[in-house]
Amino acid sequence: MPELVAIDLPGGRGFVDALQAVWDTGDAAAPLDPRLPPPAARALLAALRPTRVVGADGAITRLQDGVPVDDGDALVMATSGSTGAPRGVVLTHDAVAASAWATSARLAVDPTAHGWLGCLPLAHIGGLAVVTRALVTGTPLTVLPRFDADQVAAVGRAGSGSGGVVTHTSLVATALRRIDPGLFHTILLGGAAPPGDLPANVVATYGMTETGSGVVYDGIPLDGVDVAVVDGEVLLRGAMLLRAYRDGTDPTVAGPDGGGGWLPTGDGGRLDDDGRLVVHGRLAEVVVTGGEKVWPVAVEQLLATHPGVAEVAVWKRPDAEWGDRVVAWAVPADPSAPPTLRSLADLATATLSPWAAPKELVLVDALPRTPSGKVRRTDLR
Repeated sequence: MPELVAIDLPGGRGFVDALQAVWDTGDAAAPLDPRLPPPAARALLAALRPTRVVGADGAITRLQDGVPVDDGDALVMATSGSTGAPRGVVLTHDAVAASAWATSARLAVDPTAHGWLGCLPLAHIGGLAVVTRALVTGTPLTVLPRFDADQVAAVGRAGSGSGGVVTHTSLVATALRRIDPGLFHTILLGGAAPPGDLPANVVATYGMTETGSGVVYDGIPLDGVDVAVVDGEVLLRGAMLLRAYRDGTDPTVAGPDGGGGWLPTGDGGRLDDDGRLVVHGRLAEVVVTGGEKVWPVAVEQLLATHPGVAEVAVWKRPDAEWGDRVVAWAVPADPSAPPTLRSLADLATATLSPWAAPKELVLVDALPRTPSGKVRRTDLR
């Protein structure tokens, strides 16, 4: 049976060659994150259960408790772990190809004129999808070991003036803020809710590990992707979805059309009058204060427009009167003149609702984030 090969390599040509070699032998790959400390790395291996590991020195280690994969499986990706222990997501070659071609078609990527830059962690689907879509479609590919603003900018400048060697890339919001977006033809933005007023060449994507990368671009599903909202929860269906979790569990359910294959995302959302998907945030992260629901993402997007705020996250703390109170954790744009609670509360009250206004402000130097750029709300204290 095909084996699962964990790739413990940094980003770069070596990783790409190792992935291609695994696929050439009919096996599946499980990218590991070289930045993980030993306890987290052991937990990840226990969740993914690879049969062997390719290390940074090229050495191959065979594991005694590894479990084979099914014919046609291409990847086993770890979920971000932002809500608990990592879980393996199994994606087939057909799913990887479906994602690559749908993305390339929506963006009108021409392999003779365009090229991808990978600079996000390859252990996460948003970073790895740049590599896999390039391999599937035969589009030129450059992969950096990590995101470095100066290095990304240098590659962007060189690509813009050299016949389109590098024209497209994928970033998260924190990385986007550190470069000039105009250096690239197109930037896919994922990992968290997008900020407002994006440049015209930045495409806000929505998806997850289980969907093999983004499947909704600027609110519009890719070709072949179905979107529904049932009881306030976003459901997705398409050929790029996972086959199963590594433990064999199939998370898909019957949908509103009576057919199967729908993935409950755990995200709240709605379809607007034009049929565009509007995502509110994780259903588990909604704040109920005084009986009213507050979506942290909506408040964050608004408070981020305050001139005194560089970054902001919204979550909750227990409150004897309200059940939970809305709290804003803010990184000041100027530490010597931080924003005030009153100014943030007034902004939320005037634009969203009185109950969306933060009742407490915590000034911080940085926000806790996952490697893929999402705010780790459970670490907000």
